[in-house]
Amino acid sequence: QVDVTAMARFFGYVDVTDSDFLAAVLSITFNPFFWNVVARWEHKTRALSRVFGSPHAACYCLGTVILILNGVRSHCFTEAMKSQPKLEGLDCHWAYYLGLAILAVGSLFVISSFLALGFIGTFLGDYFGILMEAKVTSFPFSILDNPMYWGSTAIYLGWSLM
Repeated sequence: QVDVTAMARFFGYVDVTDSDFLAAVLSITFNPFFWNVVARWEHKTRALSRVFGSPHAACYCLGTVILILNGVRSHCFTEAMKSQPKLEGLDCHWAYYLGLAILAVGSLFVISSFLALGFIGTFLGDYFGILMEAKVTSFPFSILDNPMYWGSTAIYLGWSLM
């Protein structure tokens, strides 16, 4: 026999039938799938570079699309968080400030990663054949292997707590 108590408690706090929740799940799932498929396709075919006339222009275009999709994802996530039930234990000042602190650390990692890599380094320039002169080892890469991913995760966790 399987103990479904934990799942029953989970479904008491998450309404998986809510359209905002489903939109958030779809956007969270779609975004990395999309940019990985497009980047790998570009790496194999150089089709975007030909269409846009240069790998730099194509990379800037893909980066812009990724930023727009991330805006949509953030909006969907925010709407889902607003429409979901709240945990009573997290409806207090300490949870809000903990969330704010986690969000701030995540933002530090994301922003410092972007500054260290630049736009092209952040938005898959290597798939367009645009390579950096050397591996980036400065902060935050000096303390984390994937600071952009950890930072983004921290931002959404902090946002959730808030």
